[in-house]
Amino acid sequence: MDSGAPQSSSRSLQMKCASFFAGVGGIDIGFEQAGFETVYANEFDPYAADTFELNFPIKVDRRDINIVQPEEIPDFDILLAGFPCQAFSVAGYRKGFDDEKGRGNLFFQLIRIMEKKRPRVAFFENVKNLVGHDNGNTFRVICEALDSLGYTYVSQVMNADQYGNVPQNRERIYIVAFRDIEDKMHFSMPNSIPLTKTIRDIIDFEGTVPDKYYYKKDKCCFYDELEKSMKNPETIYQWRRKYVRENKSNVVPTLTANMGEGGHNVPLILTNDKRIRKLTPRECFNTQGYPDTFKLPQQSDSRLYKQAGNSVVVPVINRIATCIQEAINASNSNKDVTISFTIKEFELLDKCLSFCIEHYVNIEPIDSLSKKLKALKACNS
Repeated sequence: MDSGAPQSSSRSLQMKCASFFAGVGGIDIGFEQAGFETVYANEFDPYAADTFELNFPIKVDRRDINIVQPEEIPDFDILLAGFPCQAFSVAGYRKGFDDEKGRGNLFFQLIRIMEKKRPRVAFFENVKNLVGHDNGNTFRVICEALDSLGYTYVSQVMNADQYGNVPQNRERIYIVAFRDIEDKMHFSMPNSIPLTKTIRDIIDFEGTVPDKYYYKKDKCCFYDELEKSMKNPETIYQWRRKYVRENKSNVVPTLTANMGEGGHNVPLILTNDKRIRKLTPRECFNTQGYPDTFKLPQQSDSRLYKQAGNSVVVPVINRIATCIQEAINASNSNKDVTISFTIKEFELLDKCLSFCIEHYVNIEPIDSLSKKLKALKACNS
């Protein structure tokens, strides 16, 4: 797809991704912007799958992941998964792996696929509460599952307004797991960056939107409360069932999957002409950093709000994907380097190692290196 963002300059080796719990493709966009290609996507929600197919040239596998067999999946290098977060989130009552709908256990289907396909990298995104759920036991089990496959990993909680230059307060945990230790050695998570974008860069306070997004006194039972509380046209508000909350940090509060259901949690603005309205679905996707070229299907607003709230912040994904690409490129470059030594250089290095062995207590790594050096010297003599 046309992702609407600059492409990575390192595209000599375009690695393939398989996307699970793919949603509408936010993770895939971020990785494609970094030079990767999605060759397989699995998504059980038919409406989200429709949105994905509208924006990508592949057919979504809409089956339950529990019945998807590894041999049915095309070969890939990178596993992508924003596995279901409801089981771990505050909104989902923090049920974790004991979630009665089985959403927590879906993570182990990813482990089953990883065990057979052995992708070079696995990327996971989830709610930040994953770290503390069940006193840390849920996260520990996830880490142990990756350990059992021989993967090493890095994890970090990042906020969209600190790491994506997106004016939304959205904290998520990102886990990057590596099959090859060389890749991990070259990898580091992106640093925080200044927030230069404002809510006016992603929300239209000036123009007119369809009438259905405006709140009116004769059609809204809590309109008087909105009118009394919403005075500042430079911020975002929310109706919280019984009261109006002003977001004084001037960023959009965390978008949720239940936006628009019953009218609570939906972000509200006071327009330049003093009218009160909710964000449109397009503005919600803007708030997740989706490119302008991303197409929205002809679906109900409630479904589009749900898809936006369930999705990811694309620029954060892109920055992590770029770091992964750079780590892989560095590892690949190192594999092509041949180092040659003269006999005298071998002997000098051997003397240095012998000195270290003689004068230091912790000699095991040095002794091992010395033995390898002597073996290499013998092969080249």
